Amino acid sequence: MDSKDYEEIYTNEAQRYQQLVAREDYQGNILQALEEIGDLDGRVVVEPGAGTGRLTKLLAPRVSAVYGFDISPAMLGEADNVLRGGPERNWALAVADHRNLPLPAYSADLIVSGWSLCYLALDQPGPWREPLRAVFGRLEEILRPGGRMIILETMGTGFTTPHPPDFMLDYYAFLEELGFSSTWIRTDYRFDSPEEAQTLSRFFFGEELGDQVAESGSTILPECTGIWWK
Repeated sequence: MDSKDYEEIYTNEAQRYQQLVAREDYQGNILQALEEIGDLDGRVVVEPGAGTGRLTKLLAPRVSAVYGFDISPAMLGEADNVLRGGPERNWALAVADHRNLPLPAYSADLIVSGWSLCYLALDQPGPWREPLRAVFGRLEEILRPGGRMIILETMGTGFTTPHPPDFMLDYYAFLEELGFSSTWIRTDYRFDSPEEAQTLSRFFFGEELGDQVAESGSTILPECTGIWWK
């Protein structure tokens, strides 16, 4: 699936996208991993690329406040629906580009960005390292002394051990150049039925993986997620 397909999904299929990601990480490994990286209690969190709010929903019960930003109004509209269904009200959402977050310096204890910052590399028609380095510099300005930045990205869908997509490898190497430490976890999808597994997998991941899911007849789709932090 190319970037135009993703842009179409994020603009016009936010609700269906939310149906998919709500099935991910049924084991509950993401929150556990974030807690192992650093204490969440009482922290002010900024979340660039909040999407439909899956990380926001995880973080809100544990932190003091979480501010989610995304370039897609449609995705944030779905995030608002998701978050209003819960008891927490310590969150706020706003439309903003990663490169221009409307925040002052030293305003966050923690920056968490999931499955989003990679597009600043993947969608660039030309050199992307220096522009992306500038974005990270800006994010570091937002952090308070002792704050941390955490990035989550895919390490392979349909695999039980890391199998990162080839087109992501340069970006992952760049994160290492910037001094990020990394680990990986399993964040498998669990669907309500084999039919739902096939339909939602095909919708986002494409025909080949959709065919594999259909052939397996399983309601579980393995997913490996990488976590980078510094």
